[in-house]
Amino acid sequence: MSVTIGRVYDDVPPGVTRVLVDRLWPRGIRKGDPRIGQWCKEVAPSSDLRQWYHHDPAKHDEFTRRYRDELGSGEQAAALACIRQLAEHGDVELVTATKDPAISEVPIIVEEL
Repeated sequence: MSVTIGRVYDDVPPGVTRVLVDRLWPRGIRKGDPRIGQWCKEVAPSSDLRQWYHHDPAKHDEFTRRYRDELGSGEQAAALACIRQLAEHGDVELVTATKDPAISEVPIIVEEL
């Protein structure tokens, strides 16, 4: 199982299934853009958590704790299981539109996988 992290605006590596894990559709990207692959918005942080965090590095530790709680149940847990299944069958790249993926939800998803 190989799960990597990328930005949606990057070129698509060959032989990789890309999964967009943001709740909101990225700006400047049209529907059907081949850089997207699949869109799994259900695994993304809730709107309330996303708006509270607002990619503030000072809140990252608390964001991580709260988001892990969210990943443990409901639609997010089911979506995480779907991504895990994809990763068991090939290489997966989780992508986001954020400027700094290191402080986004993506590394947390990778750790949970």
